[in-house]
Amino acid sequence: MTDAPAHVHEFDWPDRVVIGTVGPPGARTFYLQARAGAQLVSIALEKQQSALLAQKIDEVLDQLIDVEGNRFSVPTSTPVELVDNDPLEAAQEQFRAGTIGIGWDPTTAQVIIEAHPLLLDDADEDAVDDVAEAESEMLRVKMPVGTARAFTQRTLEIVDAGRPLCTLCGYPMDPDGHICIIPEY
Repeated sequence: MTDAPAHVHEFDWPDRVVIGTVGPPGARTFYLQARAGAQLVSIALEKQQSALLAQKIDEVLDQLIDVEGNRFSVPTSTPVELVDNDPLEAAQEQFRAGTIGIGWDPTTAQVIIEAHPLLLDDADEDAVDDVAEAESEMLRVKMPVGTARAFTQRTLEIVDAGRPLCTLCGYPMDPDGHICIIPEY
């Protein structure tokens, strides 16, 4: 049984929660960033984690719409006033996300994201202290349903804004060239 994290970066009603990137397509680093007042936390994610997180949040919201007697007024699309296309604020990586969980708080009608640091399977002796420190923190962000819908729209747009896919092989094309490997049938 593991102990609870010593430091939880908690955002109950954030001013902003977004996924954004730093770097050119093909070499982008994805960040989940949350801000409330002066508190700003950025955690690094993989592109696939970002896409899956948005997809799962959309699924949760869609399921809530279909709940009999739903009192949460879940929007089916992004409310225009919640669209956030601004770049990330100064992204200083707090940790790299490993496990990410999604939940629902019916008392506040908020989607909850909990992100825990990526743990090293075979830590060398020099990294043991870093692993112990990383295990002692987590990020918890709660978002109202409209904000959650805006979060998923932006995230999917960011994920799709990467390198174009080759129409022949389906792999991403780099700006400096592409070796197309057409599968044999």
